[in-house]
Amino acid sequence: MAEVYLARTNQKLTFARLHLEALANAQASSGWSKHALIESYQESILFHLMSAYVSLLREIAERYRVNAQSIKEIHTLQQAFDAAGFESSELSELVALQENPASWLHKLHNAYEACWIATDKAKVASAETSLSEIQVMQVNPDHSEDSGVYQEYASWLTEFRTLIERQRAGMQEW
Repeated sequence: MAEVYLARTNQKLTFARLHLEALANAQASSGWSKHALIESYQESILFHLMSAYVSLLREIAERYRVNAQSIKEIHTLQQAFDAAGFESSELSELVALQENPASWLHKLHNAYEACWIATDKAKVASAETSLSEIQVMQVNPDHSEDSGVYQEYASWLTEFRTLIERQRAGMQEW
């Protein structure tokens, strides 16, 4: 198994879990910096989940003996596999999840990208957006959706862990 990136992926998931716990504590607090802490933890969770995702891509690359250091997104892993003539059920599953607008992975990517966008206007949630995507885009959100964002992040972390466990079990079989 890909030991270097396996450990890094696990570390990033642990950091996301710790920040999720800190987010719950911030939401329960009544301190003057409550909202700043909430926004900070929301974005840090996204950062750690995306870092875990890139690390998982590198873990898969390492497992298949592809240059893991060059992998920064799913498309670079796909190109490396195409060049080497490899096919991977792990990669196929990730591509399908990322391309499905209703999937947790697609929503995670959109929420992370929203960290780089700022707006003063509230956006209405739809099936293709997530509460966290809307929350991080707003410069001064009203924090009425904080518990929903927490639940969304907890769900994404659970889905991510489940995916990783299943994929690692499959990679160990051969």
